[in-house]
Amino acid sequence: MFQNSSHTASTAAGNHDVPVIVNHFNYGYASGMAPGAGIAVYKAMYSFGGFMSDVVAAVDQAVEDGVDILSLSVGPASIPSGPSAFLNVLEMQLLFATRAGVLVVQAAGNGGPSPTSILSFSPWITSVAASTTDRKYNNSIVLGNGQSFSGSGLSRYVPLHLSCSPTLSGVYFPLAAASDVCKGNTTSALLTVESCQETEPFVRALVHGKIVICTYTFDFESETASIANVADTIQKIGAAGFVLTMDPDIGSEKIKGSTMTLSVPGLILNSMEASTALREYYNSKTLRSRSGKAISFRATARILDGRQASYTRQDPVVASYSSRGPDVNNAQLDTADVLKPNIMAPGSLIWASWSPTSEGDQYIKGQNFALLSGTSMATPHIAGIAALIKERHPRWSPAAITSAMMTTADVTGRSGTPILAQQSNQLAPATPFDLGAGLINPSRAIDPGLIFKAKFKHYVLFLCSVPGVDEMSVRRAVGVGCPNKKKAWCSDLNTPSVTISNLVGSRNVIRRVTNVGGVDEKYQVIVQEPLGVSVSVTPQVFKIIADASRRITIVLNATQTTNTYSFGEIVFLGNQNHTVRMPLAVFVSSTLHS
Repeated sequence: MFQNSSHTASTAAGNHDVPVIVNHFNYGYASGMAPGAGIAVYKAMYSFGGFMSDVVAAVDQAVEDGVDILSLSVGPASIPSGPSAFLNVLEMQLLFATRAGVLVVQAAGNGGPSPTSILSFSPWITSVAASTTDRKYNNSIVLGNGQSFSGSGLSRYVPLHLSCSPTLSGVYFPLAAASDVCKGNTTSALLTVESCQETEPFVRALVHGKIVICTYTFDFESETASIANVADTIQKIGAAGFVLTMDPDIGSEKIKGSTMTLSVPGLILNSMEASTALREYYNSKTLRSRSGKAISFRATARILDGRQASYTRQDPVVASYSSRGPDVNNAQLDTADVLKPNIMAPGSLIWASWSPTSEGDQYIKGQNFALLSGTSMATPHIAGIAALIKERHPRWSPAAITSAMMTTADVTGRSGTPILAQQSNQLAPATPFDLGAGLINPSRAIDPGLIFKAKFKHYVLFLCSVPGVDEMSVRRAVGVGCPNKKKAWCSDLNTPSVTISNLVGSRNVIRRVTNVGGVDEKYQVIVQEPLGVSVSVTPQVFKIIADASRRITIVLNATQTTNTYSFGEIVFLGNQNHTVRMPLAVFVSSTLHS
């Protein structure tokens, strides 16, 4: 989950309206979420990864330096061992940061769409999911027979020797399969050359001025081959460009690295049908000798310029890679009474600055900007917005800021329909385990109406309620023991959500809301019940004066054994235009009382 710190830092607080120029082309203008905020960057990770001790030391130094927000596009490779994931050394360090008044924002992970793939665990951390955006980079290849196939969104730069974009010039170039323009004719040589990773096998005289057909083989999946190497090879051998087709043995896997900027015209056909059609056209137009050697390349094509973004106005969707809940207590995957992720922000195709000397990606080296995707890209969006909230409300605690973002998040798109999530080969309605409380809505988060507060002592009580965690473990981790009268359930923590991983019969949940709207306000409660659960909220209507707090009692009764999670929500509608939404996630194990 490591990403170049220039990219994440500039997303959070980069300057306003900076031209994004890559390979001499202006892709538009970029701004950080909080351009006026100061930035402190701490080196804790390297191109090979890093050590937990370095990350902990960086967090400790940041707290000592007085930062307000910690943006962590980093996390563990797997669920930590031990009695509880909440007690691992990084989670504890982040709890101490929270106690010091620092809001911790962390990437949820890129293990989606598998359930329980979340790698940010604790309730004192704001865990961020990633959504798509409506910005698309669509390119096409037009064949000499008039067929046209869309690519998967590579940005391309057209070399100067082509004088202008192939789209504008209308020039068609000969197509040549990589295996037909190489020196060797043995099986091993052909397998190597088809992925277009090295210059040596190619015959320069044959390949010059042609669009080379390369193949996305298993080497790309194992990362021994890369699209960057394809582009580098094509440029060095003097070809006009390349088209990367799917290997039938791989099928319709998502191609890795399909959105990087390139210095040559290139296109990925992320479709077996398109790949097959292109090869059929090529074979029908290529003359061969009796031995099978290509002697005349009559198939032609042109690659359209895909550097101009289009904006589809499509609703955001939970990105397929974004890690999903439910949250877990430990490496045995015992589920927790904690909602994860918490919030969602744009994470796909994000332009931001890049250190030209970075060793993180050899192909991007030397560039000042990069187009990347991941929850690592979504995280600094939330960190920057949190900084804006902190600037408006400097006395708010980390929990208050997180509450403001969660309770005002959007669960519907521009069209008014529910946000969807990319699952394996399909779209499905998003649940709180996909997008948390919803997609961040910055303008509403500044003025949430009600907030849910929590302090260090409340998080200690939470730890004391975690199944399998004894008082000695808590004392060793946080320096204080559990009170004599501790909470019975982790779900008692005052969060802006209710998650119950094992509902047997019924459970009473207490929440306390505080009016930060600046005026007295009257609220009405609306409940959407999860399947198999009846939910009653007391009071159903209440008036709360400015700066006051109010106790809310929620009673959840199991009415049907579901043996799976079901979802609902509690909405507080205020008469001063505040809407406060609290997601519910409940697993009904039994309708009988224990």
